[in-house]
Formats: sequence, structure tokens, C-alpha cells
Amino acid sequence: MSRRYVIPDRADMQASIRLAEEYGCAFEYNDFFIPEVLGDQGRQEEIIEFYAKYRSDFSQDTMHGAFLDVTIHSSDPLIRDASMLRLRQSMEIASRMGLRGVVFHTGRLGRFRAENYLRLWHEANLRFFSELAEAYPRQQIYMENMFDEAPDVMADLAEAMKGVENFGICLDYAHAALTDCPQQEWVRALAPYIRHMHINDNNWKNDLHQPVGQGKIDWNEYSRLMEEYGIETSVLVEVSGCEGQRMSLEYMEQHKIYPFHQQR
Repeated sequence: MSRRYVIPDRADMQASIRLAEEYGCAFEYNDFFIPEVLGDQGRQEEIIEFYAKYRSDFSQDTMHGAFLDVTIHSSDPLIRDASMLRLRQSMEIASRMGLRGVVFHTGRLGRFRAENYLRLWHEANLRFFSELAEAYPRQQIYMENMFDEAPDVMADLAEAMKGVENFGICLDYAHAALTDCPQQEWVRALAPYIRHMHINDNNWKNDLHQPVGQGKIDWNEYSRLMEEYGIETSVLVEVSGCEGQRMSLEYMEQHKIYPFHQQR
């Protein structure tokens, strides 16, 4: 399994391929969460065929699934059904491509911790993602923190689903850095369940997706936490464009930032 991931740039695939080969990266595709693409199967096929010109084997690659306006725990059946449809469509694309995994968001309202809301969220996600994992056993399903203010709600769901082999957590370390909850608490609480990660930099205020090393996140602390809690998983450098990706990878290699903590 590849430990390093970048987002391919369809406008310059040759540069993306060179960068991926140089740093031993697989791809995570960001083309298929867009509603206009999910609603147009012909467009989906065009994008898949485009990537197939450069890629004969997608089995190490991942993709970001639908997340815009997705609320599978909604009490409104129309919103709930539409949300579930988009997630199933995401999994179907991943299955057709033979991808390793798909990343979804929690869809939670950040900082809204009404007991009944959290109970409904937990029950709906437990039921739906258990069914989705069973329907697509060849793909991993990763749940990513987005507006979540703390890791406890995700950890509770992951613990309830620990018997589902193809379900786990995608810790977005940059999203976690935007919360009042310490980074160590995010890693400690989710460590048993982390199967994938997203990283980029920011100013601790906005989700800027800056190259690693260009913001305020302490990347030496990040690497220390990876070692302390025994995290050995894949990491997407979630930065757009080859220039920013290269800056990130060079910085990580120079400073031995996980997963460059060992020599290539």
C-alpha cells in the first residue's frame, strides 16, 4: 500500500505523474464529489476514460466522495434519500474504477451537540455505512472530520463499527488544527481507527490548503504524535497543483515529516 498521496492535476497530467513517480505517491481523485458530475454518468465516464489513458491500475488510488450538502442523518426524508443516493453513486464510481478507498465527511453541524441530534447522527451513520461497507467489500470507506469540533463523536461511531473491516477514519489534521481541541487529543482519541489522513497547512483560522510548511501548523509535533500513537497509514498531501504539492513533499522530506520519517 502506498503511504503518500497527491491530487492529480488533469490540466497537466504528465507533471502529476512525474511528481508521483519521484516521491512514490498514489493518486486521490477530486473530480467525483462535484454534483454536476455525480448527476451526469456520461461525464463520469469521460473523466474515468481520461485517467485510464495514464493509469492501467487504480488499485492503490483513492477518491473523495460526495460531501456538499450531504446529510444522511436528516429528519427530512427527501434530503436523507438524496444524500444516500450521492454516497452510493460515489461508491459505484470507486467500484467501477477499482479504487482502494473513498473519503466521506461526517456531515455534522459543528458545535451543535444536542443529545437527540447526536443520537440520530450516530444511529443513521452506523446503519448506513455498515450497509454501504457490506455492499462494497473491495473498497475502504473513510470518514473525515470537517466542521467537527472534537473527535469524540467520530470515535464513538468508529468504535461501534470496529468489526467492519473496510471502514475507518480519515483524520484531516489541518481541519483538526482549526478547532479548540488540542491536536494530541484528536490523534489520541482516533488513533485506533485511523486508516487514512489528509494534511495541508493553514493559519489556525481558515481552511487555506496551503503547502505543508507554509502556515502555522507545527509539523514536528505532528510527526511526534504519529510516532507516539503508532500511526502507520496513508497520507494525502491535500494541496492543489503540482507546485504546491512539490513544495510540501520537499519540505516533508527535508524535515523527515511523516511519512518521510524513514529514508526513501
